[in-house]
Amino acid sequence: MQIDTSINDFVIRLANVNGTGSASSNKMFANSIFKMGIPMTAKNIFPSNIQGLPTWYEIRVSDKNYLGRRDGIDIMVCLNPQSMEQDIANVRPGGYFMYDSTKFLQKDYIREDIHYLGVPMTDLCNKSFEDPRYRQLLKNMVYVGALTALLNIDQEVVKEIIHQEFKKKEKLIAPNELAVKLGVDYAMQNFKCPLPIRVEKRDLIGDSIVMDGNTACGLGAIYAGATVAAWYPITPSTSVVSAFEKYANKLRTDKATGAKKFAVVQAEDELSAIGIAIGANWNGARAFTSTSGPGLSLMNEFLGLAYFAEVPVVLIDVQRGGPSTGMPTRTQQSDIIMAAYASHGDTRHVLLFPCNPKECFEYTAYAFDLAERLQTPIIVMTDLDLGMNEHLSPPLKWDDNRKYDRGKVLNAVELEAISKWGRYLDIDGDGIPYRTIPGTHPTRGAYFTRGSSHDEFARYTEDSNEYVKSMDRLLLKWETAKELVYAPEIYRKKSVESVGLIFYGTTTYAALEAMDLLREEGIETDALRITAFPFRDSIKQFIDEHEILFVIEQNRDAQMKKIITTELEIDPKKLLSVLNYDGLPVSATFIQQSISKKLNEIHHPLTAINS
Repeated sequence: MQIDTSINDFVIRLANVNGTGSASSNKMFANSIFKMGIPMTAKNIFPSNIQGLPTWYEIRVSDKNYLGRRDGIDIMVCLNPQSMEQDIANVRPGGYFMYDSTKFLQKDYIREDIHYLGVPMTDLCNKSFEDPRYRQLLKNMVYVGALTALLNIDQEVVKEIIHQEFKKKEKLIAPNELAVKLGVDYAMQNFKCPLPIRVEKRDLIGDSIVMDGNTACGLGAIYAGATVAAWYPITPSTSVVSAFEKYANKLRTDKATGAKKFAVVQAEDELSAIGIAIGANWNGARAFTSTSGPGLSLMNEFLGLAYFAEVPVVLIDVQRGGPSTGMPTRTQQSDIIMAAYASHGDTRHVLLFPCNPKECFEYTAYAFDLAERLQTPIIVMTDLDLGMNEHLSPPLKWDDNRKYDRGKVLNAVELEAISKWGRYLDIDGDGIPYRTIPGTHPTRGAYFTRGSSHDEFARYTEDSNEYVKSMDRLLLKWETAKELVYAPEIYRKKSVESVGLIFYGTTTYAALEAMDLLREEGIETDALRITAFPFRDSIKQFIDEHEILFVIEQNRDAQMKKIITTELEIDPKKLLSVLNYDGLPVSATFIQQSISKKLNEIHHPLTAINS
């Protein structure tokens, strides 16, 4: 049987039963690798029910700092009989399968090309703990202990993490340490430790942090000056507002009086939630809401109101598998078209596409400036993978000298100086009018905010010329927005290659790794990461410079490709799709193989040279 040797370059998957307390154990194990100075990323793949179904926790370890998902499992730890047959099948030849050997493994589950690591986790816990709950929960820490011995993880690091995890529940420290020791001792006595697949200490982390995107978005709203969050709980966006409330309690509570200087409002549904957020923004606060696909569907009507009445609002859309209820705990990028053109009639909404927690923080904070500058909804497009999974990320930074951009808001002195003011007058020729906040002046600056057609002075009208004038000005404002949103990020060498890749959001890290895999085949590519909609001119220029382009996205219907071809008037034949929509994060191997196959099908010269 082959024995693979791999230092700091492997994938380990932990297969558990949902609701058995494995989440914290798995997280502690992942953090122990991070504390060893090795780049890693973790994916929690869990069911949408409360308890009982299979759940997986997948950790990618990479000295090369590859942070996307990789196909193939090098080490599988399985405590779930329901998924065992599938889990064994997913192990790569030469890989390792750890299981609870308190019971014998079925003969049907034996493969000749993988190594088996039987650890009697149940038996070890039953002999060491009297509390039935401890016996169940601490099995997870037994396999953590065995893994740390097998992979050569520093035991002092593990102890430090346990003490940090349970610093507020100190009585749990000793039993968790004992469970880890049980696993370590058993592995050391029964297996050759460490395995050929293992870790070695590195200093590759620098000042990076491990964080989930939803928490970063919540912090971004705090630092942006948001004081109102209106929401309705929905997976996977719920923790955005939870994080906002957690940090607002620390940072927006008067220390002397205990008075809270913020409001978190749980509405009866998503439609009400965004209505509250729009109303708060209209009244001068910075307010936001968060949701996922089904909630965004309900919010369409109010998004149209905010667009046409020109009221700023920020929405964080943490995308999940659809349509309908779909797969609530699986990731996709399937709200792109709905978000871009939300509501009936001619609407276009500004979208921002962060790719890591640092950008979730920065893009959310900037979204509030953009919303007020442009007087329109801004939608931050993340997804379940980015939102709920912890990612290795550059640290979050904030300039304390940064000033909020409140846009064109008239104060009382400015209103006094104006002889004639109209809410929707375009004074500066950029499509953005001047607005007022209620109560600014006792007699001036008042207007009626309506969703029906209106003239430049906010007066109701069905005059066709006035309506066209309003719609054309909104289109001019859209052109202004192109220069205010983030520029795309371009990855290229000195020369422009004939093949280009286009990607956005959480496809980024897998796509960048795929470029290296393609290079090994002799296929050089350039790449562009879309960071915002509307599209800057540089995206059209990048497309024009390349003979053929692949648009990588996580949905079935090539939604970003459709928007690109429509908005930039690109021949659809020039753009080929690489689509992943199985609910799992796309892998570099999938992208590389898809591109190679398509290039072969069209007999591209690069594949001919390679063959």
